[in-house]
Amino acid sequence: MPKAIELLREGKTEELWQKCCGFIDLRMDEFMTIQRRLLLEQLELLKGCELGRRVMQGARPRNLREFREQVPLTTYEDYAPYLLERREDVLPEKPIAWQRTSGRSGEYPCKWVPLSQRMYRELGDSMMAVMIFCTCKERGNIALRQHDKVIYALAPRPYASGIWALRAEEEFPFDFLPPLVEAEQMSFQERVEEGFKLALSEGLDMFFGLSSVLVAVGRQFGQGAGTRNIPSLLGKPKILQKLIKALIKSKLARRPLMPKDIWPLKGIVAMGTDSSIYRKQVEEMWGCTPLDVYGCTESNIIAMQTWDFQGMTFVPHVNLLEFIPEREYLKWKANGYRQPDILLLDEVKAGENYVVVITNFLGGPFVRYITGDMVRITSLRNEKLNIDIPQMVFESRVDDVIDLAGFTRLTEKVVWQAIEETKLDYQDWTIRKEAREKPVLHLYLELRDWNGLDEAQVTAAVDEQLRKLDNDYANLEDMLKLHPLEVTLLPSGAFREYMLRQQQAGADLAHLTLPHMNPSDRMLDILLNRAPAPTPAAPPTEKVTIK
Repeated sequence: MPKAIELLREGKTEELWQKCCGFIDLRMDEFMTIQRRLLLEQLELLKGCELGRRVMQGARPRNLREFREQVPLTTYEDYAPYLLERREDVLPEKPIAWQRTSGRSGEYPCKWVPLSQRMYRELGDSMMAVMIFCTCKERGNIALRQHDKVIYALAPRPYASGIWALRAEEEFPFDFLPPLVEAEQMSFQERVEEGFKLALSEGLDMFFGLSSVLVAVGRQFGQGAGTRNIPSLLGKPKILQKLIKALIKSKLARRPLMPKDIWPLKGIVAMGTDSSIYRKQVEEMWGCTPLDVYGCTESNIIAMQTWDFQGMTFVPHVNLLEFIPEREYLKWKANGYRQPDILLLDEVKAGENYVVVITNFLGGPFVRYITGDMVRITSLRNEKLNIDIPQMVFESRVDDVIDLAGFTRLTEKVVWQAIEETKLDYQDWTIRKEAREKPVLHLYLELRDWNGLDEAQVTAAVDEQLRKLDNDYANLEDMLKLHPLEVTLLPSGAFREYMLRQQQAGADLAHLTLPHMNPSDRMLDILLNRAPAPTPAAPPTEKVTIK
C-alpha cells in the first residue's frame, strides 16, 4: 500500500481521502459487515493460540452470535500471566512492539500490551485521518503539506502515544518539534519548552498533545512571558520581528498577547480527558478548535471527531465494539451473578451512557475486554455531515465516578467543569467521597492566587457550579437537605511536591501525578505530607524499537 505522502505527491488526493477517511461514508449496515468479517478472521487466530483458548475458556464460536453467547468478558487480570512476561509464543500474532501503560488498577507496576504488525499498519491510516480531519474544512479537503511543523506534547515510546506519533511520521514527513528521536531523551517539561522555543524560529502548523499544555502556555503569554524575552532576541531578527508583529496585533485588539498572534495554526489534536474542559480557552488563546480523539493502549484509536468538531465517529477496522449500558454495568458489578446485557454499535441509543468493550482485530490479544471507559452516545448519526454512524463523547472512567447517597453520580468531567466555571485561579485538584456521619464530597484544591478567599467561600463557589451543571446534585441538596461538598485549600506547591516525591521514588510516568478522582488514603497522605513517598519497582530500561 502506498504511503500517504506518496499519494499526495502524485496528486491522488481523492484516493488519499478514501484510504484514511473513507470510513465516515459507510452506512451502518456496511460498518457492521466489516465488524463481522474481521471478527471471523480474528477468531481463527484466537482458536490457534494459547492465550486465545485461555480467555475464550475453550469456546470455539463460528460467528458473531456464538461469540457473544459463549465468550466471557475479560479484564487485564486474565492476560497478566502472559503479557507481564511479554510472552510472544502465546499470542495470536508475533508483535512488532510492546507498548507500556500504567493503568489505574495499582495491581501491577506497569502493564504491557503487544502491538501486532497489522494493527501497527492500520494505525497509520487512523493517525492520518486524525491529522487530516483536524486541518480540513470540508469533505475531501487535504490541507496537510510536507514538513508541517508539529509540537508533540505526549508521552514517548514505549507508551502508545509515542508509537502513534512515530507511525504518523512514517506515513507523512511531519517535522516534529523537537524531533521524535531527540524528544524521547527529554523529560516532558523539557520537550514542551524546547518545542515552543523551536516554534518561534521555525514556525508552527499543528499541535499534538494535551489541551492543558496549550492553556498553560497561553497563560504564560498573557502574563508577559513573550515580552520578557525580547532583550535576548536582539540577535535573532526574524524571531524578534515575528514577536513585534504579534504584540502590535494584540495591542490593536486591546488584549494581552496570545499564541494565536504568533502562530496561525492549521490544527490541534487533543488527547486526554481535559480536552472538552479546556476547549473554549484553547480556541480563545490559539484561534483553533481542538480535535478530540478517543482510544487507549489496548485498542489503538477507537473514534475521532471530524471537521465539524462535534461528536466522535467510530472506526470499524480495528476492534469489534460492544457496549454495556451504564445501569447494567453497575448492577453486574454490584451482584456479579450474571453477565450484563451487551449491545453492538447498531443497537445503542442516543443519550445513553455505555461502558466500552473491545475485541482486537488484526492479530491483537484482547477479547471482550472491558476498557473501563464510559462514553455517551450523543446521536445515532451526524445529520450535518451525513455520517451514518453513531456519534460519541467520552464521559469518564467507570472507576472515576463518585456516587452520592445513590442519588447522583459525579464524573471527573462535571467536577472539572464546575471548578473551571468558578473562574478561580487554581493549580490542580483531587476529589473523593469520604464516609463520616454523612457522605462527604471532599475537594482538595491548590490555588495559584487565594485573593483573600477562604475555604467557605471556595466551597460556596464550587457548590453553586455543581448545582448548575448537575440537576441530581442540586436535588440532593434541595430534597435530602444534604450539603456534601467540603473544600480543603492546599499550600502553594503541594501538587508539585507530590510529583517530585514520586519522581524521586522512581514512580512510573503515569503515577507521578495524583488522579483527579478517588485518590487513595496513601496518595492523600503523601500529598498532605503525612507519609513518605512509596518505592515502586524500578521500570525496565531497555530501548523499545519497532521491528
